[in-house]
This record gives sequence, C-alpha cells and structure tokens, in this order.
Amino acid sequence: QDYTWEDHGFSLINRLYPDVGQLLDEKFQVVYNLTYNTMAMHCGVDTSMLRRAIWNYVHCIFGIRYDDYDYGEVNQLLERSLKIYIKTVACYPEKTTKRMYTQFWRHFKHSEKVHINLLLLEARMQAALLYAL
Repeated sequence: QDYTWEDHGFSLINRLYPDVGQLLDEKFQVVYNLTYNTMAMHCGVDTSMLRRAIWNYVHCIFGIRYDDYDYGEVNQLLERSLKIYIKTVACYPEKTTKRMYTQFWRHFKHSEKVHINLLLLEARMQAALLYAL
C-alpha cells in the first residue's frame, strides 16, 4: 500500500506535533521547486523531470516506490556517476569525497551541484520520516 508524505505523513505528524508538518512540508517544497531553469550552459530548461527523478531515486534507495512513477526516467536522466554520488551521499555520507563531487556533471555550476545535494538531503529526510511515522 502506498504511504506518501502528501497523503499520510503530513497529517500524522501534524496530529503528533501541531504546525511541524506545515513547516516540514514548506521546507520540502522550497527545495523541490528550487530552480534557475538552467542546466550547465542551457537556459530556459524545465528541470522538473530531473528533480522528480532524483527525489524518487533517493526514495527508491530506501525502499519507497510509487506505482504512478515511471522509474525508466531515473535511468534515462541520471547518469551512472550521478547515481553513485546520490547513493553515497544518501546512504554513506562519510564516504563522500571531493573527487566524487567533481566527477558528476563536470560542466555544471557549483550552485547546481549544491542544489542536487539539497534535494538529496531533503528527500532522505522525508524518506526517514515516512519510515518513522
């Protein structure tokens, strides 16, 4: 059975800790929707599919899968070096190295890579909360 943040986690945490659910949800939404609409040297790019693929890949790593999402997008949009980086940061952050950081998306700006890290951390936090709740 699907147990999602939007349908279940948010309301349960609000019952346990009033107003905390709203604060967490706003935090997740700000990071998820953060974009400059650029990718490397390209401007005016819709990055929503990429952001969704990263978020869902992190959830997938922790065993949370959604029936209405095509996980083929993950393989299409995330290159191997990025997937390795995502898994390392999400599961073994102490093993993350500067070399791993520089190996994925070589032509991208540091701000774009930092956004990836923010997505990873918030998706990981949401996955942990879903398990805890």
